[in-house]
Parts: sequence; C-alpha cells; structure tokens
Amino acid sequence: MKTPVLFRPNQPAFRQQYAALREQSLTADTLLAGTPGTLQLRRGTGYAYWYRVYYPVPGKQAETLVGREGDSAAESAMRAQMEAAESTARQVGMLRKLGFHVADKVSARALVELHNLGAFKGGLLLAGSLGCIAWLNELGARLRQPAGEPAIPPRLELVAPDAALSQGLAAAQPFVSVTGAETADDSATGPTSRAAFALPGLPPIPTDILVAGPRFGAAESTPGLAWSTTTTPDHAYLLANPAPGALLAGGHCIPVRLPQAARLVWHQLYGSLHHAVPQALVERRLALSLAAAVLAFDPWAMLTAWEAAPSAIIEPLGQLRDSLLSSAAAHPDLQDLLADCLSARPS
Repeated sequence: MKTPVLFRPNQPAFRQQYAALREQSLTADTLLAGTPGTLQLRRGTGYAYWYRVYYPVPGKQAETLVGREGDSAAESAMRAQMEAAESTARQVGMLRKLGFHVADKVSARALVELHNLGAFKGGLLLAGSLGCIAWLNELGARLRQPAGEPAIPPRLELVAPDAALSQGLAAAQPFVSVTGAETADDSATGPTSRAAFALPGLPPIPTDILVAGPRFGAAESTPGLAWSTTTTPDHAYLLANPAPGALLAGGHCIPVRLPQAARLVWHQLYGSLHHAVPQALVERRLALSLAAAVLAFDPWAMLTAWEAAPSAIIEPLGQLRDSLLSSAAAHPDLQDLLADCLSARPS
C-alpha cells in the first residue's frame, strides 16, 4: 500500500487570504471571547443597560455589561468589536473549508484569555500540537486527519522564559494545580501535581508550562505560584529567536509567539516519547508533516536545527528511526534527512 503524502501545498490565493487575516490579527489588542454575540437592552431597575450575550464555549451562555442606555461611545465600541469578530469568524470558517487547520473551541477560549492577559507579549511561546498547527498554516501546508485516528482532548504546551514566571503576570494566569493528572514522563511514579488551565464553564485543560530542566516531564514548583511547571532539556533551544504567528481556533485568529518551526519539529518528536500512545502518534504525524513543509520551504532549516539541538533530546530519537522513515516514505528528501540525522552519533 502506497504511503500517503504528509502534506499538500495550499493554493497561493488561499494562502494570501490567510496571510491577510493573520496580519490583521497581529494588531488586535483585545479579542472577544466566544461567539460574537448580540447586544440586548435590559430594564427593570429604573435604569436600562446594554449587555453582550454570547457563548464562551458551546452550550454555555454568558453575558457581560457594556454600559448604560445612552452611553453611545460604549455601545458603538462594542458593536464595532462584535462586527470585527463576526468578520473574523466568517473568514476562519472559509479558511477551514479551504484546507487550513482550525483548533477546537475549547482551545480557542483558553488562548483568547491568555492573549487578553498579555501572556504572549509577556514572553510565553505556543509549542506542542497547537504550535505545529499554527506553523502548518503559516507555510500553507494542508493535511487531513487519518481515518480512524482517535480525537485527542485539548492540551496546551507553553514555553515560559524565566522572566515570565517572575512577573505578576504569571500569578494572574488562570492556571490551577491538578493532582493525579496524566504525567508527561512515563517514568514518573505516584500522583503528581500539574498545571491545568481553568475558566468558568470549561473543564480544566492539561497544560505543560515548560521550563529548563535535565529531563522532560518533571513537575517543578515555583515560589509564589499555586501550580507546577514542567521541565524540558531543550528550553533555551526553543526560546531562541521566536517568531510572531497566529492560531486559527474556533472562530478566532489569535496572535501568538512560536518557536522556530524546525526546532519545534525536533522538540515535538522528542516530547512524543514521553506521552501515551494515542497522543504520541498524533504528535509525530504533525511533526513529520511540519518537517516536510519546512524542508520544502527552506532545505537547510531542519539540518541546522538538528545540529543546534542539545544531545539530551537528539540521543533518544534514534529509537524512532525506523517508524519515522516508514511514515516519511512519500517524501524522499525528508527520508534522507531523517536517515542521516538519526543514524549519526552525537559528538
């Protein structure tokens, strides 16, 4: 049976549509959570007030106060925000039909909140599967979820520079500590306290907030914070020269910051060794698809990123050599790169 290609390039006109929406999103100061919603005028206390009524996540209605009746500035500003959100939602829906990758609404709610709190401006990077999806859209790479592949629950992976954890910004993030959560490192024993993203109406979303450490997946307490971070040996490697980007999620185009694409590939493959099989398979497929797209865009980027990678992440990847070569059979250039890198002994 012929191995399917890992990605197909989107048409230039479609990529221009995405690029226009992405550039527009990078100037967004505050995003409206959930659906654009409607404005409703409420009376009953002797005064009338405008409220925005919307769905922050599917099936959960919420409302926020806009201002008193007659406050035309507040009403006009909210109507303009809602119109912009409606326009974005239409464009995201169109891009989804054109083959661009759109993350789920629960992830959208979490990342909109992080954007509005200034988390990405404060230094956080989006990594993991969502980071790969953002880069695939950036490179115009279209892929389909294989038939029968299990749906993986939403999960966040964020790379945190030291400065971001020492600021009051970190304490303001809506993370909670979850005991007994799935651990990133299979060698861990006993219940482990981990971070999870929590907002009203949302189930806690497992979150790896990556900091420097000798191995992947160890929970580490940070003074002043109620939640634990997660260690990774390639922390500085991921933080080097990050790129501005955007994630399509729900009906939003959310400005984020991303690790370099080629470095994210090697990190994703390494991280997959420490996750349960269903999640690991999805992570490897996304990483290989991104690797193929990066190789087509910049033939030297993947090799350069490999040469710069710390030995702590490249040494374990040799055990994936045969399975990765098999999955990359439709891309001879990628196969050659993987064969050369994963056969080499780090100096």
